[in-house]
Amino acid sequence: MKRARRVVAAALVLAVSWTLQQNGASAGTAGGSAPPAASQNPTEQAAPDDAVPMAVVFEDTFDGPAGSGVDGGKWQLEVGDNVNNHERQYYTPGNANAKLNGQGQLVIEARRENPGNYQCWYGRCEYTSARMNTAGRFTAQYGRVEARIKMSQGQGVWPAFWMLGNDIGDIGWPASGEIDVMENIGSEPGTVHGTIHGPGYSGAEGIGAAYTLPNGQRFADDFHTFAVDWSPDRITWSVDGNTYQTRTPADLGGDAWVFNKPFFLILNLAIGGYWPGDPDGSTQFPQQLTVDHVRVSTDTGSAGRTGPITGLGGKCVDVAGASSANGTPVQLYDCNGTGAQQWTFGSDGTVRALGKCLDITGDGVTDGSALQIWDCHGGPNQQWVVSAANDIVNPRADKCLDVRDNTSANGTRLQLWTCTGAANQKWNAPR
Repeated sequence: MKRARRVVAAALVLAVSWTLQQNGASAGTAGGSAPPAASQNPTEQAAPDDAVPMAVVFEDTFDGPAGSGVDGGKWQLEVGDNVNNHERQYYTPGNANAKLNGQGQLVIEARRENPGNYQCWYGRCEYTSARMNTAGRFTAQYGRVEARIKMSQGQGVWPAFWMLGNDIGDIGWPASGEIDVMENIGSEPGTVHGTIHGPGYSGAEGIGAAYTLPNGQRFADDFHTFAVDWSPDRITWSVDGNTYQTRTPADLGGDAWVFNKPFFLILNLAIGGYWPGDPDGSTQFPQQLTVDHVRVSTDTGSAGRTGPITGLGGKCVDVAGASSANGTPVQLYDCNGTGAQQWTFGSDGTVRALGKCLDITGDGVTDGSALQIWDCHGGPNQQWVVSAANDIVNPRADKCLDVRDNTSANGTRLQLWTCTGAANQKWNAPR
């Protein structure tokens, strides 16, 4: 969908080996999303949190003494201004503008001040605020990414919760991709935006939609949970469990889908910029963005559960000849309840039968790499994620467990293949 906003790029110095300014990164509040053509109210309810067994792989509930900074093992603070977005704030280090409140919450506060005589693209900075990310500490690939947030409000105020592709330092933005879980501009107190950006659909061309609270409610009045449910070739946005859009490669008009890889998380509160405009006489300071939690959870294939995996033609994933020898092929076969078809999903990402692990032959990552069983070592060729769409995915290869030649004949070898969403890649794992 066309956006009424410019292409943007962040210019914040990161405490890692690259800077967003050097790589032209856009995003959230350094951003790339923009208002959609029309605001949308929820059209369906997202699945309840307990509908699918989920494992929490990242969580910050911001517990700690009032005034203390964020956990440096999870977050780093970015420092500097943002000329490319024409934002007005200077992002400060430490706990100057981002600190715990002692009640299990993080408060990012934007103030009209400049105690450090900071210099911005337009001269002496007029505002301070904070921006933080998990680069070098945590990346997500698939699952539910959510934050429970109470918003700031007012003209020129621009909070966001978003993600950037972890390879941005190598390939730059927008090739790295950007997923905006939530953006809000203060002049729209009851509306948030969810957007994706990539090559050919970045900045003003970002693809997304908006969600508006009913009955004139404002996001600054209470906490709300903003989430994406993310699986291969599919991202779904929700607010408080209300789904308001889903995006797939079919929405990109032939442009590349760049979201089947690791991303890191970002939280920030910007002031001013091309999209929200600058603060005016009606804008009150300080402004606060209060975060109750940030959480990433994944369906690990029903970790700890054991049972058959059924697929094409109702057949089962089977260890050929019920042999536990290293290198034994994994195939499709009539379900018979034997140990060769009893698969245990481990919390370590492995899938096991007969005391061995589901393994990619030759450590392969290409289409057609055959599946076998092998001694468990937990390497990347033995890591599997069950998506919400019932794909079984190897994250490193970013490919799906696939029935060769799309045939349900007994003995058909299973392989790795680019995820297509076809029936020969859909599996019912034990729940």
